[in-house]
Amino acid sequence: MKKVLLADDEEGVLALVSATLGSDDRYSLLMARDGEEALAMARKETPDLLFLDIMMPKMDGYQVCQALKQSANTRHIKIVMLTAMAQDTNRERAKAAGADDYFTKPFSPTALLEKVSDLLGLK
Repeated sequence: MKKVLLADDEEGVLALVSATLGSDDRYSLLMARDGEEALAMARKETPDLLFLDIMMPKMDGYQVCQALKQSANTRHIKIVMLTAMAQDTNRERAKAAGADDYFTKPFSPTALLEKVSDLLGLK
């Protein structure tokens, strides 16, 4: 079973993603509510996929992404920035930090399901 970690400090986003992805038995959904929790959980659980908000308390998404991509134990994790920050400079900074993809809020639940299936090879 694949593991998907969602790191976001907005309860509405956590609820929407949980409702969208939570019923699929091909993967388990884990959640973190700030950057430090996301980093610790990713190191412990080594998810296959991490949806990472940029603007979070304690550590931002760029810092978490960079820390995970610099470690041999976690660099394989596919990281998708999930954010309302849609400017090119944010995309470039995410890529520089090591992000594998970029997904902007608000998002379609169908598009999210497709993104997960694509990145985890579940089609």
